[in-house]
Amino acid sequence: MEKLIIENRTELLMADVIYLVARVISGGKISKTSKGKQYCFCTTFSNGIVIYADKNKLSDKLIISEDKGGEKSE
Repeated sequence: MEKLIIENRTELLMADVIYLVARVISGGKISKTSKGKQYCFCTTFSNGIVIYADKNKLSDKLIISEDKGGEKSE
């Protein structure tokens, strides 16, 4: 049995997040770690959305966030 946790840290609707997550999943588990293979560590999209992947013994986790483009505060 597989378990996938999706953590949406954006204002995107979950339907839009699921579409992006499906694109990451369709790429397969391509990153190698000491925990085994997992989804791509970091996937960026042209709209500024970034998906980070993590893995533990029981599940994979995808964290969806927005790339702020290195904004600097003065």
